[in-house]
Amino acid sequence: MATPFLEVKDLHGWYGESHVLHGVNFHVNEGEVVTLLGRNGAGRTSTLRAIMGLIGTRKGSIRIRGQEAIAMPTHRIARLGIGYCPEERAIFSTLSAEENLLLPPRLAEGGMSVEQIYGMFPNLKERAGSQGTRLSGGEQQMLAVARILRTGAKLLLLDEISEGLAPVIVQKLGEMVVALRKQGYTIVMVEQNFRFAAPLADRFLVMEHGQILQEFPKDQLPDRMEQLHEYLGV
Repeated sequence: MATPFLEVKDLHGWYGESHVLHGVNFHVNEGEVVTLLGRNGAGRTSTLRAIMGLIGTRKGSIRIRGQEAIAMPTHRIARLGIGYCPEERAIFSTLSAEENLLLPPRLAEGGMSVEQIYGMFPNLKERAGSQGTRLSGGEQQMLAVARILRTGAKLLLLDEISEGLAPVIVQKLGEMVVALRKQGYTIVMVEQNFRFAAPLADRFLVMEHGQILQEFPKDQLPDRMEQLHEYLGV
């Protein structure tokens, strides 16, 4: 059996004295799209942040292609091929769209060129000279995802990328996820928008109180809807 791209075992996490993750266990195989579902405060974003080393204290095991990363700093974790797109997008407002895209200025091995990114996101090409503050929410989200594609990351952690966006933009982001998967990317998504996530994911993980309560593949989704309604209100 192939080694998972990402394997998380008994992951605990703290912000100060607040214990927010209580033994999280899951794995993601190469080329999969996996979605973390749950209500606000369930621990989904904290799980992504813990994987990236961005949480105060963590213990347990996080293996990336078999390599233990629980004690690594964030910059070393990123070099293992992980890109994190936070919910707040972190666009530099005083820089143009293309200047944001060119951070860092050197294209990492395996990363997408600006031309390839503009092929996937034609809106960004049209707005290349526009300041970050002048981009729409959807354009900012596309830019945030596009920026990590230049890093050479092959495992993408995407946090609420459809949050607050118009349906036409959400559809484009869904097409982006499909295209990235076809190109061999592995994706972990945190999503509150169940209608967006449902057709995209291979597997679903349901979180509550900092733990994984359920895990099931896409083909079991119809049989799980009653339980999901109870947990998520979908």
